Amino acid sequence: MKHEPQNTAVVNAPASGGRWAAGEDPVKRQQILDGATRVFMKMGFDAASMNDVTREAGVSKGTLYVYFANKEDLFSAMIDSERARFVETVRTALADDADVATSLYEFGMVFVTHVTSDKTISAMRTVIGVRERMPSLCQRFFTGPENLRTVLRGFLERQVAAGRLRIEDFDMAARHFLDMASGSYFKLRLFGDMDFPPSKEEIDYVVRGAVRVFMAAYGINRKDQA
Repeated sequence: MKHEPQNTAVVNAPASGGRWAAGEDPVKRQQILDGATRVFMKMGFDAASMNDVTREAGVSKGTLYVYFANKEDLFSAMIDSERARFVETVRTALADDADVATSLYEFGMVFVTHVTSDKTISAMRTVIGVRERMPSLCQRFFTGPENLRTVLRGFLERQVAAGRLRIEDFDMAARHFLDMASGSYFKLRLFGDMDFPPSKEEIDYVVRGAVRVFMAAYGINRKDQA
C-alpha cells in the first residue's frame, strides 16, 4: 500500500466571520512562497529583494511583512517548503506491499527525475550560495529532520521486518541506493557540466542497474528462506 502524502502543516480554522486572522491564511502564505521561489531561483538570495517578491506574488508589501519578518525569514520558509515537497514526492513512490525491486525502481525514477530537474538544481544552487552565512539552513535543507534518506530508510526497515531484505546498516544501505540511482547525473547537473536533465531512457537504465545491484547485496532469495 502506498503512503498517502502527509500534510505536516497545521491549518487553523478561520477566525470568526469566516475570515483568517492576519498572517494565518494558508492559501495567501503559499501564494507568497510560490512567488518567492520564482524570484530566488531566478535572481539568487543576494540580488532578490522583498519588493521583487511582492511584484511576483501579487501581494502588497504590508501583506508580505505580515507573513514574513524579513528576507531571511522568507527564504528559510521557502527552503522548508521545497524540502517538504521533495520528500512527499518521493515518499508516494514507495509501496510497502509491492515487490521490493518494483518499489525501489519507482522510487528511483521519481527521485532521479526530480533531483536532476531544472527547478531542483536551481534550488540547490541557491541554497549552496548562502551556505557561509546561513549554514544551519543549508543543513536543514539537505539532511533533516525528515529527508530523502530517512524516508528510504523507513521503507527498508519495514522490508527487513517483513523478511524481504537482510540489512545490518540501514543508513549505509540507503546511501548505497541513492548514490547508485543518481549515478553521476546529479553532480554533473549541479556543477554545470550537464546543461539538460537526463532523458527518461537514461534514468531508467541507471535506476534498473541500481536496483539490480542493491537486491544482489541485500535481497533474500528463496534458497535463503528455506
